[in-house]
Amino acid sequence: MLIWHALSMTANSTSAERVRSLGVETTGIEIIGEAERTASPKDLFWPWFAANVSVFGISYAAFVLGFGISFWQAALVTVLGIVISFALCGVIAIAGKRGSAPTMILSRAPFGVTGQKLPGVISWLVSIGWETFLSIMAVLATATVFERLGWGGGTGIKIVAAIVVAAMIVLASVAGYHIIMKMQSYLTWITGIVTILFVVIASSHIDWGKVSAIPSGPWQAVVGALVMLMTGFGLGWINIAADWSRYQRRDAKGSAIVFWNTFGGAIAPTLLVIFGLLLAGSDDAVKEGIAADPIGALAQVLPTWFLVPFLIAVILSLVSGAVLGIYSSGLTLLSLGVRIPRPMAALVDGVILTLGTIWVVFFAKNFLGPFQSFLITLGVPLAAWAGIMIADIALRKRDYDDDSLFTTTGRYGAVDWVSIGTMIVMSVIGWGLVVNNFAADASWNNWQGFLLEPLNLGTWNATDGYWEGNWPYANLGVLLALVGSFLITFLARRGKVANQEMARGTTTYSDRA
Repeated sequence: MLIWHALSMTANSTSAERVRSLGVETTGIEIIGEAERTASPKDLFWPWFAANVSVFGISYAAFVLGFGISFWQAALVTVLGIVISFALCGVIAIAGKRGSAPTMILSRAPFGVTGQKLPGVISWLVSIGWETFLSIMAVLATATVFERLGWGGGTGIKIVAAIVVAAMIVLASVAGYHIIMKMQSYLTWITGIVTILFVVIASSHIDWGKVSAIPSGPWQAVVGALVMLMTGFGLGWINIAADWSRYQRRDAKGSAIVFWNTFGGAIAPTLLVIFGLLLAGSDDAVKEGIAADPIGALAQVLPTWFLVPFLIAVILSLVSGAVLGIYSSGLTLLSLGVRIPRPMAALVDGVILTLGTIWVVFFAKNFLGPFQSFLITLGVPLAAWAGIMIADIALRKRDYDDDSLFTTTGRYGAVDWVSIGTMIVMSVIGWGLVVNNFAADASWNNWQGFLLEPLNLGTWNATDGYWEGNWPYANLGVLLALVGSFLITFLARRGKVANQEMARGTTTYSDRA
């Protein structure tokens, strides 16, 4: 009934009020009204913490150690990679407060109203793809735990799990911002408590002597682990960061927004990955099993009585992350010019997520590897977009011009060819310096890394299907796309941004803070 009311909403103000009274957010990509901007920076803690306090994050530790580095090297890059990447999300979140609009609408300022469609399409694909992946993991986790309990983990269980998981994600994302924020505050406590219990129980498997004996690796491998953590955590959320700060009060300080965004997003995964390093470094079975079945590998260290709470926490944490993504992917869909109400946009993306989950879980025989390879590939242009967006935010001294964000004749224009060109060029160069981590499953993607051999950074072993050398798996292309795009934009667009802000009637940040 809730969804029906939301989707049958008319332009009639009475109907809109009725929908809002049910708790459904009717606001789409338009500017948030002053009366609705009541959130404070500390409110950002809840959605970011709930979406990232997951035992699933522990599994990243096995991949970090897979780079052949020591515990102390791994712990250092864990702190740096996760904190820095979420701090970058915090910078993007500042734009949400300054412009009161979704991330991809605010991105029209550096790219132009029409030019924004390029990063918009990439952002939509990344969001819908990764949230589908989270949904798939939730369904497979259910089957794994049920099988461990002896309750069967076959088709019937997977069907029920797929329906329940999809329903929770779709209902919450359709309801919108206010219900999601309330839901995340509850999920934070539930998943947080169970995760703490998991750490206490699993800590008996830690062998410090074995962990401390892990030898150090080359610094190129350390860089590779750093990039993987940045892309796996903060950079994976960066294209939606402003969606959750657009309800911030005008007097909210930018530094506070960055802090609470960073603290909420980074604190749980940082601690969990470090614990995972201790666990995976102590237990070879866990370390080796995570690659094939992350949840199953973690569940094997638990007593039977704790498996049900563990399953509930895993599902809720994965659903929590998927809800944020689907909500934002719906906003991105609207920013591309699709003219439907926001709840319907979220529902459309929810249906796509559901169909994708069903296909992978029940029909696809070799899809997960290629699917992840495709999504990781999109991380390079997303990093290039982030560099451009962060530079644009740093250059601006005044609030965004609301009207110009929605017309090609405004100060931001139709297409900014400097930003478009920067994103394309830095993406191509970036792809040349990253490698396909799923070379066997996604051989069609092995064109990546085409600059490594010409630059003497690595050699492709065609016989065994892997790259030789210390540099290839450092994936420098992601960092290069991010930093290079930032520097080019900061230098090349200074004058244009200054000219855009010379128009009368635009309020400076200091006037409002």
